[in-house]
Amino acid sequence: MKIVQINATYNKGSTGKIVAGISDVMNSFKIENYVFHSSGENRQPYIIQYSNKSNIKLAAFKSRVFGNWGFNTGTATKVLIGMLSDIKPEVVHLHNIHGHNCDLKRLFAYFKKSKTKVVWTFHDCWAFTGYCTYFDMCKCEKWQIGCSNCVQKRQYSWFFDRSTWLFDEKKKLFSDLDLTVVTPSIWLADLVKQSFLKNCTVEVINNGIDLNVFKPKKSKIRQKYALKDKKIILGVALEWENRKGLDVFIKLSKRLSADYKIILVGTSNDVDKLLPDNIISIHRTQNQNELAELYTAADLFVNPTREDNYPTVNIEALACGTPVVTFKTGGSPEMLDESCGSVVECDDIDALEKEIIRICTEKPFTETDCLNKAKEFDKNQRFKEYIELYERIVTAGA
Repeated sequence: MKIVQINATYNKGSTGKIVAGISDVMNSFKIENYVFHSSGENRQPYIIQYSNKSNIKLAAFKSRVFGNWGFNTGTATKVLIGMLSDIKPEVVHLHNIHGHNCDLKRLFAYFKKSKTKVVWTFHDCWAFTGYCTYFDMCKCEKWQIGCSNCVQKRQYSWFFDRSTWLFDEKKKLFSDLDLTVVTPSIWLADLVKQSFLKNCTVEVINNGIDLNVFKPKKSKIRQKYALKDKKIILGVALEWENRKGLDVFIKLSKRLSADYKIILVGTSNDVDKLLPDNIISIHRTQNQNELAELYTAADLFVNPTREDNYPTVNIEALACGTPVVTFKTGGSPEMLDESCGSVVECDDIDALEKEIIRICTEKPFTETDCLNKAKEFDKNQRFKEYIELYERIVTAGA
């Protein structure tokens, strides 16, 4: 069996790490596999970068000018198709292909002509909307019948609203394919079944993490920041914005007593300008061991995300023995139960504050219970489900 994964990144960011994890599991089963990506680390000959920063920037600029997001990477896609034609994989596994890393028309025309078996993991909602990766905050439901007059257009295009054209093109390109859609969350699977992809086979495979990396670890975080007797509230995000709850943490910093200290990881100089002095800011780190130390040192991991699929940060916190409280949004509550965390209604700051105080003072969740829950998300077990899926698809087509 020969498998190719395609993603914007490799071993970088949440999707890049998932791709790397799936590849590692395939390697353990001695399955011939390749990863084609446009940015990230190249550790092995089978990890192949087919584009570069210049091409990505040019495609991004064109998308902003013309509004045709996902249709401006012709040269790189020709390279990509050439490699696929040479390797002739039994299955092509798509991940994030909306990072200006492929031209949809060229790539899906190739899939149809070559009768390629495609697995596509949706890490957000982009595949069945005109522009949007998420639409919860803007409360838009046009994706169910046809996008138009996109309320989030300015995030994607400077001049033209091409949402209707993009929706129609995606609907046409993604039809008549040998396509299996995978979603990490039940929440997203339910949305797919309401979209123009409702006739596709839809599987739910949860995200997994490396439990050899994310586990309780001793650290000097408390000593470093003079937090010996403080209750540490931790937040982690790749990019901090209000979608991820940045404003929520700012509000909490004004409401929680001096007994609490908020630490945000993944910040930047621009974010620092928005933060009050009583929030500790730690800029983005690719050091996962350091991140595990922060998770371990925290009394509680708080994830006030307003739009999310199946955030691995929740699982990483549990794997370090730290309970989680999150907003009831997307798939964020799905990895929690009464043994390891709590869920409050989205945007209910009062309820969130009360739950933070309750968990930090009453300590209803033990480290052992959190660790036991995290065992369900061992990447070796979760990503093995992809291998089983590939085998079913290949066998069915034999």
